[in-house]
Amino acid sequence: MIARIRAVALVPALSVLLALVVGALIMIATSPMVIDEFSLVLPLQAYAAMLSGSFGSVDAVVNTMVNATPLVLAGLAVAVGFKGGLFNIGAQGQFLIGGLSATAVAVSMNGASPLVAVPAAMIAGMIGGAAWGFIPGILKAYTGAHEVVVTIMLNSVAYAVISWTISGPLIGDGVTFARTDDIVAAALPVMIGRNGHLGILFAAAAVPIALWLLYRSTTGFEIRTTGANPDAARYAGMRPRAVIILTMTLSGLLAGLAGTTEILGEVGYMTASYSTGVGWDAIAVALLGRAHPVGVLFAGILFGAMQAGAGNMQILDLPVQMVDLLQAVILLFITADIVVRRLFRVRESAGDIVELASVSRSYGGGAV
Repeated sequence: MIARIRAVALVPALSVLLALVVGALIMIATSPMVIDEFSLVLPLQAYAAMLSGSFGSVDAVVNTMVNATPLVLAGLAVAVGFKGGLFNIGAQGQFLIGGLSATAVAVSMNGASPLVAVPAAMIAGMIGGAAWGFIPGILKAYTGAHEVVVTIMLNSVAYAVISWTISGPLIGDGVTFARTDDIVAAALPVMIGRNGHLGILFAAAAVPIALWLLYRSTTGFEIRTTGANPDAARYAGMRPRAVIILTMTLSGLLAGLAGTTEILGEVGYMTASYSTGVGWDAIAVALLGRAHPVGVLFAGILFGAMQAGAGNMQILDLPVQMVDLLQAVILLFITADIVVRRLFRVRESAGDIVELASVSRSYGGGAV
């Protein structure tokens, strides 16, 4: 088991290390523009500030968990798609539609009991995300339409739907800009610290559920088999069309749950121009986590820690965009892992992420 864990985790760990080195070199090179002098210790100070801001206190740890919650859920959404041989680049749209659906139910139940409003809003968010994932799934299964193309277009449609809905039917009373009323009854209760809401538990529970679904259930076996070889799955008596639809629907459900926890737990309302990068970051989280639920959990915590500690870096006059740069470089090394392997002389192993083939592969006529 130790050898297996090492094989799976080695390249991601080395990718993170290389990203930190690249970030340090950039900080050193730009230090004269930041602190008016050339400094070799600026990266150490920056990383120490980031670590303090993400794990240096109880509130810092809570902020890390809060930031990690939607990343873990959306990362699981992309990972489930990978296991089914599908590149779900539409987690962004599913995240937004899930948040919108939850908001619509939440603001309509502001006078209800939280015991009723919270479950209703959560279920609505999951249904909204699942429906947005069902669309590319059924188009993929019955027409061969590539899920990447369809989900990219649906991301744009999601932005338009949110803009129209919140500027019209859901616009709040007496607001100064296009936004909904505040969410009251359906707001997720804070359990720890200043903002440690109930959604953290949903993310924590989703990991073992996804692990069981993918590796201990018949449905998970069918998803992984269809993702590896749809023709073999059909020969074995499985139905690739149904599995494709189910996979994308489950993926959308998880992304919708991510949007729901962010809106109900953190934001408290939704604007017509609501924008987030969680759906895009989820792709990096899924790849860094090797499309495995446990790996996604650790990758989500890492990215959440970076975001939580970004504010402390500003004390050193470093822009918060440095975190975006680090995440982008991590993704670069993950997708171009041959560079990491050659640099550290790491041999290929069973731990390699075969799901990367989903980025360019399509079932096409095979699924039909």
